Amino acid sequence: MNEVLTRPEIERQYRDEWILVADPETDEHLNVTRGEVVAHSKDRDEVYQKAVELRLKHSAFLYTGTVPDDVVIIL
Repeated sequence: MNEVLTRPEIERQYRDEWILVADPETDEHLNVTRGEVVAHSKDRDEVYQKAVELRLKHSAFLYTGTVPDDVVIIL
């Protein structure tokens, strides 16, 4: 872990997991394009807890699984 990966590399390596990315690089639409993976788990709460512990200055959360049609995401 702790290596800088592109978004496609993250999605391939950590399929169906929650990802914590440190110092993410983004495109003009603020989509994460690459960053340092510092935590990953199938359990969202584990990744959130790691974020609290690390107290990163700049970070992003990603989910690499499929979101069911009947789920609403609120940002």
